[in-house]
Amino acid sequence: MTANKKKSKQLKVTLVKSTNKKLKSHKACVHGLGLRRIGQTVELENNPAICGMVYKVNYLLKVEKI
Repeated sequence: MTANKKKSKQLKVTLVKSTNKKLKSHKACVHGLGLRRIGQTVELENNPAICGMVYKVNYLLKVEKI
C-alpha cells in the first residue's frame, strides 16, 4: 500500500531567541542553519541533517513546514 501524502520539502526556520550564554555546540548549529540575527528567517530543505540541527536547538527557533 502506498500513501500519496504530500511531504513537506522545505522548512521555514526563524531565530526567535538569542544565542548568548548558550552552549558552543548550540551556537554552531544555529550558525550552520544560516541564522545570524534574532528575527532572521531562512528556508531550508527538509532532510535528516537539517532536522537534527533544528531538533537540537528547537528552543531557540520557530519552525514552519512549507
